[in-house]
Formats: sequence, structure tokens, C-alpha cells
Amino acid sequence: MILGLFSDKLGIAVRTGHHCAQPIMDFYQIPGTVRASFSFYNTKGEVDLLVSAVERARNMLL
Repeated sequence: MILGLFSDKLGIAVRTGHHCAQPIMDFYQIPGTVRASFSFYNTKGEVDLLVSAVERARNMLL
């Protein structure tokens, strides 16, 4: 997925794909998703970087 590649270039680790939900994704005709995971050690700066990356990717794709 484009968002996954873009995030990787910015140093942000996300998972792309079906996430063990391919039957429901096939039903709704969704080719794939992007998932970010958070934990107690993530900083606000890291969350802000993820949000910025999603916004930049959205602006590039629209």
C-alpha cells in the first residue's frame, strides 16, 4: 500500500495488508488496510509524526 511505503520512508513502522480479516475485507471489497500500533512508551511526537504522514499522503493522493 502506498501509505505503508510512504510511512516507511519517514521512519514510521506500520502494518499493511489483510490483518487476518480477508473474508470480511473481500465482502466489503477492501483491498487492504494500514494499521499503526501504540504502546505506553510512544511519545506525543511520534503520534504527531504519524498524523502528519497520513495527512501528507492524503494530500498527495487527492
